[in-house]
Amino acid sequence: MSVTTEQAEWFSQTFEQLVANVEQAVVGKTEVVRLAFVTLLAEGHLLLEDFPGTGKTSLARAIAQTIQGRHQRIQFTPDLLPSDVTGVTIFDQRAQEFEFHRGPIFANVVLADEINRASPKTQSALLEVMEESQVTVDGVTHRVEQPFIVIATQNPIEQAGTYRLPEAQLDRFLVKTTLGYPAHDDTVRILATAPRGKAATVVNPIISGENVLHLINLAQQVHVEQPILEYVAALTEGTRTAPEVVLGTSVRAGRALVRAARAWALSYGRTYVVPDDVKALAVPVLAHRMVLDPEEDFRGTTSEEVVRRVLERVPVPMQQVS
Repeated sequence: MSVTTEQAEWFSQTFEQLVANVEQAVVGKTEVVRLAFVTLLAEGHLLLEDFPGTGKTSLARAIAQTIQGRHQRIQFTPDLLPSDVTGVTIFDQRAQEFEFHRGPIFANVVLADEINRASPKTQSALLEVMEESQVTVDGVTHRVEQPFIVIATQNPIEQAGTYRLPEAQLDRFLVKTTLGYPAHDDTVRILATAPRGKAATVVNPIISGENVLHLINLAQQVHVEQPILEYVAALTEGTRTAPEVVLGTSVRAGRALVRAARAWALSYGRTYVVPDDVKALAVPVLAHRMVLDPEEDFRGTTSEEVVRRVLERVPVPMQQVS
């Protein structure tokens, strides 16, 4: 079953409304907001590497408000336990039975703030829920709410007392990007419209959770031609053979790029993926999954630069769906 032109137009119009709504709270960051919604609609998770005060919490809260979902924020600290994230089973003496108390991971939009400050054991508590949208506690499996997205943050400067995310967990994030500081004019707009006191900007709901699931289902049906699949495969293979890299991207990374490209294409009203969709998403989807050679890292080479070089080397397929 493929997406119809009418469905593609509805998806695109709805997508633009979602982005515009969130931009009321996160000013001047259209590209990042688009990436966040593509991540949500591709059933992925988002990693933000940013300085404090750039709007990460506002982004997560605004997305939750826009889709009429629940939002939870988890402040990761060295003493945070896995049960503080997933929940805990407690024996109810009155009822003479064990009762599961859900943790903050049971929400539609979960902000995992400064995720690298928690111990590896606590970080790993997110692996199952990010991959399978479920939590297993004391042998009992509990499904999380749908739609579901984890937005995790890292501070790129302050590394004291932090635990680097292992490659296996980084691979679970569909997209890694950065909000960054706003431009001068956007900063002035933010200062002029800032609410009094400490109250956060509240945005109106645009769509229900049920309709978000419908958008997700449509994104999965976007057509991808064989040449596009071969192009994605060539890009992932190119990251493995790049001389600057000791660990390139896996097949899972290629699948993630295809999933994201489907949602990205549909956000522009197209029922098929073109090479430009893949090129637009290659850096945020692939770069964080790579491990650079230590000497290249010392020279200041970044994974983003390596992906861009691979994009320049790999021939772009000429055949497109008309």
